[in-house]
Amino acid sequence: MEAKIVQAEEQVIAARTRKEKMQRNWRRMNSQKYLQIMALLGMVWMFIFNYVPMYGLIIAFKEFSIISTIREAPWVGLMQFKEFLQDENFITVLKNTLGISLIKLIIGFPLPIIFALLLNELTSLKFKKTVQTITYLPHFLSWVVLGGILTTWLSDIGIINEILLNLGVIDKRISFLAEPQYFWGIVIISDIWKEIGWSAIIYLAAIAGVSTELYESSTIDGANRFQKMWHVTLPSIRPTITILFILAVSGVLNSNFDQILVLRNALNESASNVIDIYVYQMGVQNARYSYATAVGLLKAIIAFILLFAANKITKKLDGTSLF
Repeated sequence: MEAKIVQAEEQVIAARTRKEKMQRNWRRMNSQKYLQIMALLGMVWMFIFNYVPMYGLIIAFKEFSIISTIREAPWVGLMQFKEFLQDENFITVLKNTLGISLIKLIIGFPLPIIFALLLNELTSLKFKKTVQTITYLPHFLSWVVLGGILTTWLSDIGIINEILLNLGVIDKRISFLAEPQYFWGIVIISDIWKEIGWSAIIYLAAIAGVSTELYESSTIDGANRFQKMWHVTLPSIRPTITILFILAVSGVLNSNFDQILVLRNALNESASNVIDIYVYQMGVQNARYSYATAVGLLKAIIAFILLFAANKITKKLDGTSLF
């Protein structure tokens, strides 16, 4: 009898606890109703524009024509994927994409980290703000604008030729964008110049979160500024570096479509034909929607695999992962 009474009391207490928890959650949600509405609008937007269009991915396995519906298009299985892998341009497209992206990753990924570390060492706040402003500005310029500037600068009568001629580096004028051997370098350098300041913001924020006690302890131990940077700052922001590295690896097949589109031309096509440009040509210019979708889907699948592989490797080596 007593056991039943105790059990009944426990059930009453549990029910009361659940009710109080629900009331607390409801009060919290009600107090944040405007934030909830804003979040809901974002979720609806993402669902409509990111998830609903995924239905169209099935045309990668069909022979879709704009004059018919997706349902009416005949199934062709993996034919579009096989055609891409056997295409005569496949090796060139893959080589250009991986070449540009890997060099950007190897050179462009550590530079914002180094830049953020150097900015953090500046003692003059005014000078630091000035440098940040100057380096952030290019990020807000579109590639259409920068493409026009670079096309002018890199022409055979542009400022780059004038400087190199005066320094004696070259003995005749060069139209850089007309020479395929210069294209990768132009793309990589201009991308780093445009984004280095903006990319450093995340690292500066991470550095700002490093405990001052660590720096004070290292000062007592006799560490100089470089030793503090190497033994205190870098280990403290390593989780941030790891997460951004994982994301960078997953995007290795992205070669900045906007940038390459405005800088490419018929003369540098052998060096500028990357996967994104190839998809654009097949889908928009040639109206081969199924084929372009198949190429884009294959690229997305590879990026997904790279994301999980990089995440697993960094988790095993460093203990830090994206998920």
